[in-house]
Amino acid sequence: MQNKTKFKQTTITEKDKQLFNELNSFLFPFNDFQKKAIISESPIILCIAGAGSGKTTVLTKRIEFLLKYKSVNPEKILAITFTRKAKQEMQGRLLKQGILVHIETFNSFCEKILRKNQFLIYGKDVRVIDQTSKVIAFIFSLQALNIKKDFIIEEYFTDSQIKNKSKEQLLSILINDCFSIIDFFKSKNEKLYDFSENSQNKKIAKLIFIICKQFQNYLKLHGFRTYNDQIIDTLSFFKKNSSLIPNFEHILVDEYQDVNDSQKELLDLLSPENLFVVGDPRQSIFGWRGSNIDLILNFETNYSNCETIILNKNYRSTRNIVNFMNKFIEDLKLPELESSFQEENILLLKNFFSEEEELSFIVEEAFKIVRNDKNIFILTRTNSQLEKLSDLMKQKKIYHFIKTEENLSPEKGIILSTIHSIKGLEADAVFIIGCNEQNFPCKYSENPVIDILKINDYDKEQEEKRLFYVAISRAKKNLFLTYSGKNHTPFINEKMKSLLSVET
Repeated sequence: MQNKTKFKQTTITEKDKQLFNELNSFLFPFNDFQKKAIISESPIILCIAGAGSGKTTVLTKRIEFLLKYKSVNPEKILAITFTRKAKQEMQGRLLKQGILVHIETFNSFCEKILRKNQFLIYGKDVRVIDQTSKVIAFIFSLQALNIKKDFIIEEYFTDSQIKNKSKEQLLSILINDCFSIIDFFKSKNEKLYDFSENSQNKKIAKLIFIICKQFQNYLKLHGFRTYNDQIIDTLSFFKKNSSLIPNFEHILVDEYQDVNDSQKELLDLLSPENLFVVGDPRQSIFGWRGSNIDLILNFETNYSNCETIILNKNYRSTRNIVNFMNKFIEDLKLPELESSFQEENILLLKNFFSEEEELSFIVEEAFKIVRNDKNIFILTRTNSQLEKLSDLMKQKKIYHFIKTEENLSPEKGIILSTIHSIKGLEADAVFIIGCNEQNFPCKYSENPVIDILKINDYDKEQEEKRLFYVAISRAKKNLFLTYSGKNHTPFINEKMKSLLSVET
C-alpha cells in the first residue's frame, strides 16, 4: 500500500492557541488539529482524516464557524459529499443548529443544474434512468442485435455462476455490468471504444462491447441520462455558458479520496475562493468505479499554496484494534493513528476446516453478542458469501439486516454487508469472514466485466489492501477475522499477527 506522498502537517502556532482559547465555548470538545481545521483561514485546505477521527463532525463544525464567526452568506456555501445518506446526516446535524446551506452529492448538484436548464441543454425532456427502464432498454438492445437472452447469459457467466443463480438474477447482473461499462467510460470522460483487444477473452468482450454500444444509443435516443451523464452534461453546459456557473465563496468536499477526474473538473469550473477537502487515502476503494486516488495524493502538488491538516486521533476503536490498523498501513507515509480508549478487547484470528464450520461459528457467536444489545457487522468480500450467510441465519430464524449502498441500516442488531457498502459506518463487534488467499486480494469476481474490461488504470492489489483496512477499521471493540482453508490472507503480516489471538 505504498505511495510516495508524505503529507506536510500544519503547525499549531501561538496565535492559533490564542484563538482556541477565545473560542473555547465553541471549540471545547475538539483536539488542537480538529480546531485548526475548523477555524483555519487558509483559502485552500487539505484535511487528511484517519478512520474514526471525526471528519464529518469537523466539516459541519467548520460550516457553523463560517456562518457564526465569519458572517459568510449561507447561499455562498456549498458542501459536497458522495451518498444521500451522508448528505442527509450532514443536513440533520446543521439543522439542529438552525443552519441551512447548500448540501449536495455531486449528482444531486448536477441534476438541479440540468433540470433548471433542461430545454436549453437538451431541447427535450431528459431524465435519470431507473432500474426498470434499464431492463427495458437492455431487452430492446438485444432484440435490435438479434441476440437471445439465454445465449448471452451462457456466454458471459461461468458454469458455477449459472448453476447457483436464477436467470433473473444473472440477467440483472449482466445489465448492471453493461451499464457499469458505459458509466466507467463516462467517469473518465471518454467515448466508449472497443476494449476487446485488451481482454483475455476477446470473443465475449467484443460481444459485450457491441451490446453496450447499442444500449448507450438506446438511452440517448429515448431521453435517459446516467449518473455520469449528469456530471458530463453539466461540465459541457458550464463550458458553453460560463456566466451561468453559480458563484460560491466556500466549497467543502467530503470523502475526497473518492473523487474522479470529471468531479475534479467540475470543482475547477466552480472555482471557489475557498476550497476545503477532507479525505483519507487509506480508504480509497472505488478505483474500479473511476475514482482517482492520485487526486488526493497529489493535492499538495496541484495546490502549492494549500495548508495540510492531519487528523490522526481515532475516537472509534480500542487500543489493540488501532495498533493492528497501524501495523497494517505502516508502509504509508502517514502518522500513526492514536486511540482514545485504553481498554483492550477481543482481536481474534480463527481458522476452520470448512466454510460451513466458519459460517456456523459466526452465526452462533453473533447471536450471543447481539443478545447483549450490541450492534454487529458481518462483512464479506463478495455477494455470494453474503447470500450463504443470510440463508443460514434464515434457517436458524435469526433476525438480520442486509446492507446495500443506498439503504439505511438499523443502529442495533446483526447487519450483513459487503465491505464496499459499509464504508463510513461502525459497530461494537465486526466479523470479517473469508480472510484467506482467495478473497483478500480477491482472486475471482461475480461480475465478469471486471476481468473482461482490462482498461482500469488503478492498482487492484493496492485497492484490495485498502478495502481490508476499511473493514478492520469499522470495529469499535471486538474484531473477529475468520477463514477456512490452509492459509490466511497475506495482508495479515507477522507484526499484525503478533497482536492477534490465533485459534486453529
